[in-house]
Amino acid sequence: MGHIIMFKVSRTIKQKIIALLKWMHKPFIRIIPDETFRYGVTGGLNTVLDIFLYFITYNFIIKKEVVDLGIVAFTPHIAAFLIVFPVTFFTGFLLAKYVTFTASILRGRKQLFRYALTVTGAIVLNYLLLKLFVEVFGIYPTPSKAIITIIVVIYSYMMQRYFSFRTSTILKKNRISVIQQKE
Repeated sequence: MGHIIMFKVSRTIKQKIIALLKWMHKPFIRIIPDETFRYGVTGGLNTVLDIFLYFITYNFIIKKEVVDLGIVAFTPHIAAFLIVFPVTFFTGFLLAKYVTFTASILRGRKQLFRYALTVTGAIVLNYLLLKLFVEVFGIYPTPSKAIITIIVVIYSYMMQRYFSFRTSTILKKNRISVIQQKE
């Protein structure tokens, strides 16, 4: 019984988010495709959440101190990234699957696996660039994270659109003809 209620609540939330995004997209409908607009908004919200949680974690939870687990020690900027990551991984996947790339015909498990591969690439980029920006270039961690986010967003969009949540060519052609008929 509880599962049914959760399903109905999540479906209602999804429908409300999509309706809000369609309304917000109206001024840009001729400039930006719907899927790209949705990615921009949902990805932007997830990115803001990521940076906010990173800031809180780095400054108030870790308190800018090395996190020593005995076996390995993490610098504060890397530890904050590792703590925040699971939260934004799942919110990002759910938004991408249920709000942004809804035309994907891939099964959920395959999407999640591909999304995990895409995110693994993003983690490697984040890690290497954080090390480079903070430890080599001497830039403060939070501004470094913000700059790196721009680079990673471009990578993530391309990978999600064409790999993680790929749609079939036939489906895309049908969707384009439906859009043209509406105009």
